[in-house]
Amino acid sequence: MSLWIVFTIIAAFLQNLRFMLQKQVKSLGLTALGATFARFVFSLPVILTLAFAYMTITGAGFPDVETRFWPYAMVGGIAQILATVFVVALFSERNFAVGMTFKKTEVMLTALIGFVLLGEGVSGIGFVSIAVGFVGVLVLSDPPKTDVKRRLGARIFNKASLYGLSSGLFFGISAVSYRAATLSVGSDDFVLRAALSLAFVTSFQTVVMAVWMGARARGEMALVMRSWRVTGMVGLLGMGGSLGWFMAFTLQNAAYVFTLGQVELIFAFVASYFYFKERPTHREILGTLVIVLSIVVLMFSL
Repeated sequence: MSLWIVFTIIAAFLQNLRFMLQKQVKSLGLTALGATFARFVFSLPVILTLAFAYMTITGAGFPDVETRFWPYAMVGGIAQILATVFVVALFSERNFAVGMTFKKTEVMLTALIGFVLLGEGVSGIGFVSIAVGFVGVLVLSDPPKTDVKRRLGARIFNKASLYGLSSGLFFGISAVSYRAATLSVGSDDFVLRAALSLAFVTSFQTVVMAVWMGARARGEMALVMRSWRVTGMVGLLGMGGSLGWFMAFTLQNAAYVFTLGQVELIFAFVASYFYFKERPTHREILGTLVIVLSIVVLMFSL
């Protein structure tokens, strides 16, 4: 099994655990912005320590970095912040599993963005896989039935689908930007490239969010720090998941990484059913099965 597949599955699992915690920390009084800030501020010391330890143990010097690394890393960092805010907000609109499934619009959007920015295409079967997965996401756009009749437009284009598509767009931008950034680090050691890239991105994200929170939500920033036993775990899981994604991005096309990353939906439905005690509708189950089918199709294209 290719290393990028292993890293992707680990990243998807850890990311699912992190979003489970972020859904819960809102019960502490945190907004989507505060839950997102917790993800970065507690990740920073861990990834800096790991990057320094790896360089010390391996004796690797600091590699040359191309000029384009900096804009790609910063664009990816901002996009990831926005994407995370939209996902956490989405949990207030739909159940955990459906929220995570909406997020998977990132797959189709990543393929499109990767083609435009990096010229990275996908095979015919790979494109079919992405398209099948996107159809599955569309099945979920229709919210659960209520006594209020909705027009077709309102059933497809609603707050939940807006949050989901927005998160998918920004996660797609961040994934492609991160892949471009890691490819701009002059080293054959993919672990070093991933660790250094993540260390810079997390530092940048923490500073940006700390400045914003300090100016607009100082009380909530203090609440994040006071709740460190829970919010600290959000940061730790976020760091582990991000490191897995970054290492996968150094080895494989971001569209393929995110398509395989849809295995996260299996973890999400298990968590939704057994942990949050949420019961999916038949349509939600159908949409998820379609997306799982897209994963199977992808595996045959590799």
